[in-house]
Amino acid sequence: MDDDIFEKFEDEFVKFENVENKLSNRPDLHAFLLLESLVPGTTDMVSAAEHDQIYLDVDVEELAEKATEDQLRDLSRCGVMHSGEYDCLMMFV
Repeated sequence: MDDDIFEKFEDEFVKFENVENKLSNRPDLHAFLLLESLVPGTTDMVSAAEHDQIYLDVDVEELAEKATEDQLRDLSRCGVMHSGEYDCLMMFV
């Protein structure tokens, strides 16, 4: 996944109040539920943690193929970012 996909939504980063159709009142839970609907998994959503970050067990290439720009923007609004170093999704805790 290209980092530019999330960078273009940086003005919406952590603006959960702008999400229109919330799956939860909690930004992290909304992100998890949205990711699960787009790229279902069979293991824990949180695959690793480091200091103040969690890494999400989501196939980023599959997500890039399936997610709309609105869905990616909503993920950014929930605090989801792409880690270019590990090519995965991550969030601050």
